[in-house]
Amino acid sequence: MWIKWVRTLLASGVLGFAATGLILSAPAWMDSCTTQAKEGKERHPHIRAAIHELREAKKELETADHDFGGHRKEAIEAVDVAIRQLEKALKYDKK
Repeated sequence: MWIKWVRTLLASGVLGFAATGLILSAPAWMDSCTTQAKEGKERHPHIRAAIHELREAKKELETADHDFGGHRKEAIEAVDVAIRQLEKALKYDKK
């Protein structure tokens, strides 16, 4: 019975330690995001990151040694469409 108690105590301590780390680091992260937004550095970092990742995925599809069960061509086309749409969205969001 005491083993369960020790496990619970250890698990709580580990979770508490992890949560403390997140809580202590959150203000710095949030401040940097707020500062970037105020300075106008980046309004849509996730959209830009998605464009980057889509380009990387396209390279991976193009250089793979197989055709992904016949889906490679269509997947590359879909990636191209997604990139174009995201770029258009960013273009029309400029203020």
